[in-house]
Amino acid sequence: QAQLVESGGGLVQAGASLTLSCAASGHTYGMAWFRQAPGKEREYVAAVSWRGGSRYYAKAVEGRFTISRDSGKNIIHLQMNNLKPEDTAVYYCAADLEDPDGLGSEIDDFTAWGQGTQVTVSS
Repeated sequence: QAQLVESGGGLVQAGASLTLSCAASGHTYGMAWFRQAPGKEREYVAAVSWRGGSRYYAKAVEGRFTISRDSGKNIIHLQMNNLKPEDTAVYYCAADLEDPDGLGSEIDDFTAWGQGTQVTVSS
């Protein structure tokens, strides 16, 4: 089972940028970012395919966030620009360990999860 470790969270002001990273200790296929704000359900943010050729975003972050994957490595990043207070949440890295062609957007599509990193955006 791959172990996922996130890094890069922090406290920033609205309009600032922040980059999150996630490193997996074992082999993974598709990888993604989810987030969970206080009192809310965990929600999908973005996903990148096994070889990095396909990327998908939730509408709430499209145009502001960019997901990327280091070539040939199980490391992904989430570049977040023009952050808004509503982006405040714990951000989780997730990985699909089973399906090389899969790239879902549901929690159940991913079988390994990191512990999360806090992102707080002040107004």
